[in-house]
Amino acid sequence: MEKMAFIQVAGLLGALAVGIGAFGAHGLQGILESHGRIETFETGVKYHFYHALAMLVVGIWHSLQPERKWLKPAMWSFLIGILVFSGSLYVLSLSGITWLGAITPFGGVAFIMGWLLIILAAKNDKA
Repeated sequence: MEKMAFIQVAGLLGALAVGIGAFGAHGLQGILESHGRIETFETGVKYHFYHALAMLVVGIWHSLQPERKWLKPAMWSFLIGILVFSGSLYVLSLSGITWLGAITPFGGVAFIMGWLLIILAAKNDKA
């Protein structure tokens, strides 16, 4: 993926987080209340938005220092985390399918991996 593509993906994910959050608060409130999942949905939106912002920052960093090899894997980890963690919480909240909660932690692990990869990318040797 080219350098600016991650920044564009981060922008799209940020816009989606705002849109999904607003739609959840206004258009989906009845469904979320009926499943008792307003807080679950809001958690998905929060982590979605936090990691879209993280992708934006890492994408900018990568455009300035593309030689830092751990930045791309960090961005991919954040993207996977958003899809799995937030995505599973969205579907669980809207459908009431509780077994989806079993895959949510895998998205959390992807988020953690992304943050750990940033630590590796920040090493002074630019490796």
